[in-house]
Amino acid sequence: MAENQNIEWKENWRDEYLKWICGFANAQGGKIYLGVNDKGKVIGLKDANRLMKDIPNKVQDRLGISVDVNLLNNNGFDYIEIVINPCAFPINYKGEYHYRSGSTKQLLRGSALTNFLIAKTGIRWESAIVDNISIDSLDKESFKIFRRNAIKSGRMLKEELNIPDQELLEKLNLLYGGKLTRAGILCFYGNPERIISGCYVKIGKFEGSEILYQDEIHGSLIVIADRVIDIIYLKYLKATISYQKETRIETYPYAREAIREAVYNALIHCNWSDNIPVQIRIDENYMYINNSALLPFDWTSETLMQTHISRPFNPNIANVFYRAGYIENWGRGIQKMVDECTQLGSDKPEFIVHSSDIMVQFPAFLNEISESQYVSKNGDEDEDQCTPQDTPQNGLVSDQDSDQDSDQVDKYILKAIIDFCKIERSLKEIMDNFGYKNRVYFKKNFINKLLLYGDLKMTIPHKPNSKYQRYIANIKK
Repeated sequence: MAENQNIEWKENWRDEYLKWICGFANAQGGKIYLGVNDKGKVIGLKDANRLMKDIPNKVQDRLGISVDVNLLNNNGFDYIEIVINPCAFPINYKGEYHYRSGSTKQLLRGSALTNFLIAKTGIRWESAIVDNISIDSLDKESFKIFRRNAIKSGRMLKEELNIPDQELLEKLNLLYGGKLTRAGILCFYGNPERIISGCYVKIGKFEGSEILYQDEIHGSLIVIADRVIDIIYLKYLKATISYQKETRIETYPYAREAIREAVYNALIHCNWSDNIPVQIRIDENYMYINNSALLPFDWTSETLMQTHISRPFNPNIANVFYRAGYIENWGRGIQKMVDECTQLGSDKPEFIVHSSDIMVQFPAFLNEISESQYVSKNGDEDEDQCTPQDTPQNGLVSDQDSDQDSDQVDKYILKAIIDFCKIERSLKEIMDNFGYKNRVYFKKNFINKLLLYGDLKMTIPHKPNSKYQRYIANIKK
């Protein structure tokens, strides 16, 4: 019999083997045999009778648990069997937590230790109380978005939502003793970075190793979830446009529902205690979605890819997203991503699991044909030109795009201009940054609106058309 997850052989006893007993107790339990060499051959113990008394006492004193110690004999050689049962609570040896994995002992540190303690104690990072933020200071827009989507999804009734915010938070298990938990802060506080500095999403467009442009999406997780997918598809991706008679058909290189599922999973399962934002990298051939994360302690990357139950890292945050209709709770998110990519015609996504993060790599669906064939109502084949969506160099819609598309992205462009103009900018600098060439169109639809709203101001207001004119964001207190 070889050494395995539950069997360890030792030729004699050393007090450091208390670490191995600790590891077995923290895992599935197991047996240690003393007086057996590495090949599994019994070689005997000289002081077996003394060890029969010493070992139980040392285990009890150092680890606080009891083990069974049995004296065995094989061909005249005495040897000892130590039987360790798995413990429901975490066991430490001199402040260290050891764990039996396969045929090795591991010392748990960092994220692995955090995940282990969560699994053993049931106390989660998201459930900790935050004292210095009141319910009244939470973001009204986040509650409005949640209520709207919860009704739309049918996950909550209008009567259930027509209650004060505090009652809603209690219903969602985001309060403890009347105080907000971290989950409540992340979901409904307008500036969660005050508590968790990495709580935002970073998106970047790359060409090789060079970054072309990027965005950071800040706010509560509800606000981020409401905006992030639209920003990806309206600003960072180009659709192939084709026509079937009068019907315009847009095909994006990534299945929207698959990307939506991956991004929401990243927000829900993120180990926010690492203070690392969710990162989305987009280039010509791939989209990478990466978040700090820990698999359930008894899972492997293979478990993740198999049919499994839903075990969210942040169950209270997951519940909020479920009630808002953003996710299901059946543990089939990965299969959904695969199915959506297959339906689009792209390759399956790849899931790369590291010790403290998970990355999903989506291959782009590259439509290499220049013309598409369609069957008309009378059965004849029509060929219509299939061209990339006309977008400026940094991904925003062009000046000539449809009114409907422009309306969808206007609010994002306006906000982005304000961020860009935190320092003085010329009109040309602003237009170049956002890929526009039509000066009249850009001023009318964006600059003049921001001036009217008071979000932007001129450095030379008495000479609006001066060639030295600059624009700067009007930061409102």
